[in-house]
Amino acid sequence: MIRFFITLLICLSLFISPVIAEENINIPTEAQLQAGEEIARQAIEATEKGDFILAEKFWTELINEFPSNPAVWSNRGNARVSQNKIAEAIGDYNESIKLAPDAPDPYLNRGVAYEGLGKYQDAIADYQKVLELDPEDAMAYNNLGNANAGLENWDEAVKYYHKATELAPNFAFASANESLALYQLGRKQEALTKMRNIVRKYPMFPDMRAALTAVLWEEGKQGEAESNWVATVGMDSRYKNVEWLKEVRRWPPKMIVALENFLTLDN
Repeated sequence: MIRFFITLLICLSLFISPVIAEENINIPTEAQLQAGEEIARQAIEATEKGDFILAEKFWTELINEFPSNPAVWSNRGNARVSQNKIAEAIGDYNESIKLAPDAPDPYLNRGVAYEGLGKYQDAIADYQKVLELDPEDAMAYNNLGNANAGLENWDEAVKYYHKATELAPNFAFASANESLALYQLGRKQEALTKMRNIVRKYPMFPDMRAALTAVLWEEGKQGEAESNWVATVGMDSRYKNVEWLKEVRRWPPKMIVALENFLTLDN
């Protein structure tokens, strides 16, 4: 249930004040700062277009120019995660954390990278560090749910997802993740009610349209299931790919089976 990296990248402010141990620091000139801001703008624009190779190139330019700035290291890590260059990304986050040990975002980003490697305990440690620095970080709670789901600790996952929704009531993915985990626990009516509520509030949310398809099909509500499926694939055709659901979106096993049943019998 990992959140989608390409839509929710965490970009630190480019020129936050870093924690630096060196006594002799080269202060950038106004011209250097302006040039850096322009490169950062291009990097963010490339990210928004999904061109992560180009984004990485721009962040590397900024690292060469401003090596003591933790934000540029963290953002290059984000670009690398989006290319599945996980080990290199973790190296960038490590450097960012070394430069700014009290900034929560590099820990959060590194946790996502650890999840990509299946290192869920390491991810949990990073998310807990985020909460130590910022006890009301809803994303950290959501990601704790993700990591516990990876360990199949579904009760813990539900607890953390729910806490995320308490802190951020409009955090749609945390609500969606909670509903999927509830289904995995066999709490199907609770899951269905939550899914319906989410779709009512966010009718263009394909993840919950697909989930409703699977659950409603299991309940014998074929017409409603098929209607939700048409809406799903019209918004995001990736939901037809079960491997993508397993490996990238990381739906729980019982939800995967339910949707596979629909896809098999509907064809």
